[in-house]
Amino acid sequence: MSKLRFRISISLDGFVAGPSQSVENPLGIGGTRLHEWAFALAVTRAQHGLEGGEVNESTPVVEESLANIGATVMGRNMFGGHPGPWDAKEPWNGWWGVDPPFHHPVFVLTHYAREPLALEGGTTFTFVTDGIEAALEQARRAADGKDVSLAGGARAAQQYLAAGLVDEMEINLVPTLLGSGERLFDGVGDDLHGLDLVRTVAPPNVTHLKFARR
Repeated sequence: MSKLRFRISISLDGFVAGPSQSVENPLGIGGTRLHEWAFALAVTRAQHGLEGGEVNESTPVVEESLANIGATVMGRNMFGGHPGPWDAKEPWNGWWGVDPPFHHPVFVLTHYAREPLALEGGTTFTFVTDGIEAALEQARRAADGKDVSLAGGARAAQQYLAAGLVDEMEINLVPTLLGSGERLFDGVGDDLHGLDLVRTVAPPNVTHLKFARR
């Protein structure tokens, strides 16, 4: 069976987004600091159709995280837009424009039904209203033998972690403090549900902690 692989950047004080998240500032105050190490990399820039960038010890970690992914699961908050029912006249189509960087099927956890959204580059967003296991089952079918990426945000990740459904987890620990915002591990429990630390990589400005199921 394909693996469910989760990666996320997190501050030293445990936040994956800063305070005052909004449509205008989806990462909250200070939240972009969690991703500056990734935005500087050539491999990340290429994923978004940009040239240039750095190559360092983080490069193979990011390349590994992108390899053999056939589908993605994400929460409604990560897909974005205003909370509540979808706007029928001007529905939110995600943060990524007409050609999102996924290029494979994406399954969005939501309480509100919506028709699938097909965009350029092979990305189709399917909106799943019957829970995390249903979304994962659909994603695995769509991945056709490849692994499934759990893209976040924090609430979606908490549910999959608490249910013991995550097979691999890459924590990108960034040496910054956000003070408040959205925590990753609230409600997960007092252990990592079968995940053990199997690798540590410490480039400049971030430490990559990889966990895998026993």
